[in-house]
Amino acid sequence: MSGAFWIVAWGLVATGSAAVAGILASVKNRDYSFWIAWTFVFPPMAIILAALPAYKGPRPKRPRLDEDHHDRVW
Repeated sequence: MSGAFWIVAWGLVATGSAAVAGILASVKNRDYSFWIAWTFVFPPMAIILAALPAYKGPRPKRPRLDEDHHDRVW
């Protein structure tokens, strides 16, 4: 099998695991963008996400850039 086959196979696995992680993270009430990004780069992270318990309470929210730097005066 050629090298192009393995590159395409890895791309399909990475994309598939990122999609699964996004769905699983939203079911477990976790930050889905974090998990999508990490499972795309390192697909076995989906196994770690599956092993984590569901997050209780409101979904974690990352501060936006303008919220994070509201006290700075440019």
